[in-house]
Amino acid sequence: MRDRLTDALYGAGWSTVKKLPEPAAQRLGRTIADLAWKRRGTGVLRLEANLARVVPDATPERLAQLSRAGMRSYLRYWMESFRLPSWSEDRVRNGFEGTDLHHLTDGLAAGKGVVLALPHLANWDLAGAWVTTELKTPFTTVAERLKPETLYDRFVAYRESLGMEVLPHTGGSAFGALARRLRAGGLVCLVADRDLSASGVEVKFFGDTARMPAGPAMLAQQTGALLLPVTLWYDGTPVMKGRVHPPVDVPETGTRAEKTSAMTQALADAFAIGIADHPEDWHMLQRLWLADLEPRPEQDPAGETS
Repeated sequence: MRDRLTDALYGAGWSTVKKLPEPAAQRLGRTIADLAWKRRGTGVLRLEANLARVVPDATPERLAQLSRAGMRSYLRYWMESFRLPSWSEDRVRNGFEGTDLHHLTDGLAAGKGVVLALPHLANWDLAGAWVTTELKTPFTTVAERLKPETLYDRFVAYRESLGMEVLPHTGGSAFGALARRLRAGGLVCLVADRDLSASGVEVKFFGDTARMPAGPAMLAQQTGALLLPVTLWYDGTPVMKGRVHPPVDVPETGTRAEKTSAMTQALADAFAIGIADHPEDWHMLQRLWLADLEPRPEQDPAGETS
């Protein structure tokens, strides 16, 4: 019943919100965000805890301001995503403005394949739609298998409507397919600031240890593709901004595992720059750091200080 309700709610969002005038959709998003923030549910509390690591000197009042802005940013992502399939090509083109895009365009022109790695900042779907629309470049990505399966199917259909090829994160051979696309000179885009498997790479992230996926670094090593970090943000205007960071090179020496670790750390460092500059646009409402995933030594399993 819960799965069917979840699917029905998302279906209503895609069918209803995209029909609203844009100002009305924006107001609806802010209203929902403020209500969720005032309820202080699990997601909001986790977002605040994560932001406390990103902005360690923030007062409780500042953290509350950031989490409220964060929820508004998060709902802006959803309102835009619900409406993206109905946007005109001009609206998509004018909805994003990037800097240092030459890293991407030069990489594509070289024909060796490009991996774009992004954190959960602002609206990565809009950035992808801009790539397929403005650059006329299709790309392949990976999606987490959601429950119910009908909800996953909705997300796949939505992203495919924007010009993306979507592979399932589990239950298939995604890595091999991505490698083939890259060897053919294609583009792969991966959201890569939270590990969804048991094979992630430990990195230092805002002063503590987190685990991030090894896939982007391994793909670059195995295929010779260019690995580019990307960060996105909102600036109070209707136009989302973004930056393509300089390439993450494959180290000349070391084992494959050592090279993967160094490259994933370089991605984490680039992500941290964008997140620190725009913490309110980082949509991380889940646990990320290992210290938050595992009981601390001074705590018992119930989480109470001993």
